[in-house]
Amino acid sequence: MAATDDTLHPDQDFQRFLAQGRFMIQRSRSSGRFNFPPRVAAPGSGTADLEWTEASGHGTLYAVTVVSRKPPSPGYSVCLVDLAEGPRVLARLEGVPPRHVPIGAPVRARILTEGQAPLLVFEPADAATSAGGATP
Repeated sequence: MAATDDTLHPDQDFQRFLAQGRFMIQRSRSSGRFNFPPRVAAPGSGTADLEWTEASGHGTLYAVTVVSRKPPSPGYSVCLVDLAEGPRVLARLEGVPPRHVPIGAPVRARILTEGQAPLLVFEPADAATSAGGATP
């Protein structure tokens, strides 16, 4: 398959989808495997048959660390989430105070805007349901 301009900038495509309020990940047509972060070719096989598909937004908290900032700015949590589709994603964790994050808890993706840039974050699944807001 010949590379098109779209396949050469998967990171820009991902950001564009976030700006549209959509959490998209790539899937290999030949293997059916989901891939993240966005890339030009499938890991392992090198095939360029990746297509964009909507992620469920569901995942499990795998690990977390707290980024401390100089007071009075509050710290924040950065997490690794195992998506229901398989890939592991690095993102910020919202809705839970730093140092009070339950590993193994179900989480849900949410897209928010900071400054003018869209940002993928995760929050506890029960908070995402009760918030009733911008979930994918």
